Amino acid sequence: MTGLAARALLAVVFWPSLFFFWFLGPFVFFLLSTTSSEVCARLETHGEFLAAANGTIPMLAVQNLIYAVPIVCLVLWNSLSPEPARARHIVTCIKLFVVAAAVGALWEYGSSLVCDGYGQAFFSPLWRMTSYLPIVCLIINVPLYVLVFSLGRTFSTREDGPGTEAS
Repeated sequence: MTGLAARALLAVVFWPSLFFFWFLGPFVFFLLSTTSSEVCARLETHGEFLAAANGTIPMLAVQNLIYAVPIVCLVLWNSLSPEPARARHIVTCIKLFVVAAAVGALWEYGSSLVCDGYGQAFFSPLWRMTSYLPIVCLIINVPLYVLVFSLGRTFSTREDGPGTEAS
């Protein structure tokens, strides 16, 4: 019974975090991390520009920690009922998550460096190439979302069938 209660508790954390953090969170963090035109207009020197971009780093770290909640739930579920095939899928999820987090952080950091209200080229044009990284994130995140969703569904469903319940 304790294992079932722990699995239920993990399900209560997993599903809301998956839907609110993974499906709605990117839009919220994107709005918070992009620099508005008012802030861009105040950035006149290379140092100010770099300081504003570096100011996004703590938020990116917090964002990735929040996004890791569903992955942590999968790891905890696997520790409750280990199965080698699922463990391999969880390792794949972790690898995809790390790559997606790194690409997403690079995109958000790069987009804050590209924002320039005066058209001045403070940084290498290579940072402008980060505008293509959302496509890479999408290519990585679609299989990650599908795999995490299917693993979560497997872990959060009851193992006993309707015929085995006690009356």
